[in-house]
Amino acid sequence: MDTGKLKALREKYGPAKGGDIFDPHFAAVATQIFLDPERRKWPFAGIATFAGAPYRPISSDADFAGLDCCLVGVPMDLGVTNRAGARLGPRAVRNIERIGPYEHVLKRAPLGEIRVADIGDVPMRSRFSLDECHADIEAFYRRVHKAGVIPLSVGGDHSITLPIMRALGEGRPLGMVHIDAHCDTSGEYEGAKFHHGGPFRQAVLDGVLDPERCIQIGIRGAGEYLWEFSQESGMTVIHAEEIDAMGIDAVVRKARAVVGDGPVYLTFDVDGLDPAFAPGTGTPEVGGLTPREALTILRGMAGLDVVGGDVVEVAPQYDASTVTAQVGAQMLFTMLCLVAIRQTGGQTAGQGAAS
Repeated sequence: MDTGKLKALREKYGPAKGGDIFDPHFAAVATQIFLDPERRKWPFAGIATFAGAPYRPISSDADFAGLDCCLVGVPMDLGVTNRAGARLGPRAVRNIERIGPYEHVLKRAPLGEIRVADIGDVPMRSRFSLDECHADIEAFYRRVHKAGVIPLSVGGDHSITLPIMRALGEGRPLGMVHIDAHCDTSGEYEGAKFHHGGPFRQAVLDGVLDPERCIQIGIRGAGEYLWEFSQESGMTVIHAEEIDAMGIDAVVRKARAVVGDGPVYLTFDVDGLDPAFAPGTGTPEVGGLTPREALTILRGMAGLDVVGGDVVEVAPQYDASTVTAQVGAQMLFTMLCLVAIRQTGGQTAGQGAAS
């Protein structure tokens, strides 16, 4: 060993505490966690919020003032066609500790770069009426959109994305990056067309989603015959088995080419992952993505005009290990990093606004 180098390391790091971090970039990140050089915030203490964001309950439109991004729970699963339970998804994802504050690939610490808060759950009038829940969700997100705040949401079943898109896409149809096992473009069943199997057909027909700027990634399972609308409308569909042949880098390039420069909505259904990694969901399909592949795809969307996103279908009661909620929380945090990139125009930790 180089004795001179060892001496220098001993002089610099021998007396240092855990919070004595010398790199300016990392030191700026550490200020979010360290109370002093020896003490860090306890990740398992305090009120649970999404990604540890500050909690700001919303009672009036004025409460949105100063926010760049809001994290929202949508605990509603009246649109499921198989196993229920995604109404418990927001609580499960909030309860995951040690998400963030830093994303090492994107090199972002979003809670220190943009003004973000967990604003609680969408207030809904009825636990029994899917139609009323959708109306309440749409009205709430219209308030968010009017305030100029970018929403990131945790469901709830995938039907929640339709009313959110109706609020965000009015007057300027959205593009979409959609990771899922299912296309969710099927039609009416048993008198209902607003279930979690058909939000994107309805969003296109409502004029709030541009199908030619939509890409659906990880599609598989026995329901292919239900999703002809995706192909006919012009959506790009990448099946799970095609990903190995294409490679993740090619998937990212294709996604960016499809959505282009316009406003983009990100939607991540946890059943897009193989159930080995996310068993806690209502419609698991074997043969899916790994979390690392999904994260790489999301990270590849850096720089796009992200106007909103969601993580849906976390049903924690089917997963005693909590790994599904862990995955959901990490995907949400990655989306938050993408919003930070959009909002700061390339600034990194320590250069943006404090939350």
